[in-house]
Amino acid sequence: MSQPDTIERILDAAAALFAERGYSETSLRTITTTANVNLAAVNYHFGSKKALIQAVFSRYLAPFCECLNSNLDAREKASDQAIHVDEAIQILFSSLFQSTEAIGGGLEPFMRLLGLAYAQSQEHLRHFIIEEYGDTYRRFMEILQADMPDVDPVAFYWRLYFMLGATVFTLSSYNPINNISKADFGEERSIKEVVSLLEPSISTLLRADDAER
Repeated sequence: MSQPDTIERILDAAAALFAERGYSETSLRTITTTANVNLAAVNYHFGSKKALIQAVFSRYLAPFCECLNSNLDAREKASDQAIHVDEAIQILFSSLFQSTEAIGGGLEPFMRLLGLAYAQSQEHLRHFIIEEYGDTYRRFMEILQADMPDVDPVAFYWRLYFMLGATVFTLSSYNPINNISKADFGEERSIKEVVSLLEPSISTLLRADDAER
């Protein structure tokens, strides 16, 4: 088995198990058994469980950030008009679809991993994401803030997490929620159709009048 193949098998198994069971509940031995590799292979290629968790995230975040930056660059070259919140959110989700489709596996696993990163207090992961992908994050935040210059920074912070929470819950639970919709209303929506409904809700949330005013 070649080294690239070994790495991919480990990452595939780790991503699936972390998303299903959580980070704390998934042992390296379970990952190696699922990937059909020995424990030494994980230690050799990644060094630690934390490093493996970070590598799983990089698998999603590196192409996503590249795609988001590329789409923002194209938009800025096409027009000198400022990017408003609604358009920024559309570009964000479009980039998310493009990058995850290239990887394979869809949005749900990534959203589950992202939600667990906060629910299970993976502080090392937050620092890793800021260090590795902070430039892209800051660029996107600056675009949002430029369109909402009067919003209090603390209110803006919380609105971002409301946005993240709505996105993670909806997309990580897409299949069961869609099944409920089918049972209650007799219709299904594709995940892209669901996102088209989610985008204006998030934009409205971000642009809502400051409650303290």
